[in-house]
Amino acid sequence: MAEIIQRDGTWIFDGDTLRLTPGRDKNVSLLRRTLGELTVPLGALAGVSLEQGKKSGRLRLRLRDGADPLLQATGGKLTEPNDPYQLTVEADRLGVAEYLVDEVRGALLLDQVPAGPVDGYLVPGPAVPLSASAGDGTASFDGERVRLEWNWKTEEAKSAAGARTLALVDITAVEWRPAAGLENGCLRFTVRGADTKAPPKYDPNSVELWGFKRDPLMALVAAAVQARLPHPAAAVEDRPAEEPDGAPALGPGPEADHDALLRRLRELGELHKEGVLTDEEFALAKQAVLKRL
Repeated sequence: MAEIIQRDGTWIFDGDTLRLTPGRDKNVSLLRRTLGELTVPLGALAGVSLEQGKKSGRLRLRLRDGADPLLQATGGKLTEPNDPYQLTVEADRLGVAEYLVDEVRGALLLDQVPAGPVDGYLVPGPAVPLSASAGDGTASFDGERVRLEWNWKTEEAKSAAGARTLALVDITAVEWRPAAGLENGCLRFTVRGADTKAPPKYDPNSVELWGFKRDPLMALVAAAVQARLPHPAAAVEDRPAEEPDGAPALGPGPEADHDALLRRLRELGELHKEGVLTDEEFALAKQAVLKRL
């Protein structure tokens, strides 16, 4: 086993799995703290590296293409502070970091893990239900439906019709894009039969993002939805067949795990206590969890 504990977080490798836990330091990003612990199987890894600087180093995981719905939904646009697959290493722990790198690389060689793309997600998406508020709206996802609610900053042309509810079966794609320079970002859902050419400012299936602190939380909503859509690399014949009326055939969903929902309630309580979630976001997320108990 290899383990490294830093203010930025803790990485533990047991030979088969890497557990990545974000630290509680004030410099740890809101996205990483909200996402929480990630469990990454060895088969999802394409490589690992340690970049050494004068005062510190950085551990960096490289995942196989298509292994993680968060990376898929964000298209490589997450900034370094928001990347859950990086860890800042203090100078006096570089030796420990090198040992972890050697252990992971040795396991990859021993198991002959290919570095190429995969045709199914190997890392789970963020836990649901979840909700995020940023830009001109709030996006919530309970595993089956996305709800978009608008605020006073929303363009009237978009908010006039009221809140939007999008069924997962009607969503064909999701994209998160950060604000860059003079161009605003967005969380955009592509919905079957809906025109998506309008800018996010006017698109009723998009939340426009303006480059503020909470924008990255919308990436978690995107990842949770992405994890439940057909994998982009999946063969056409492996995708759900459509009924004659055009609606995808759905099998019965798994029953909600009672213990997992209780853990989610505790996590939400901690995030609310730490100020990560506002009162409104906490109440909305808590209500969604309680409905599934």
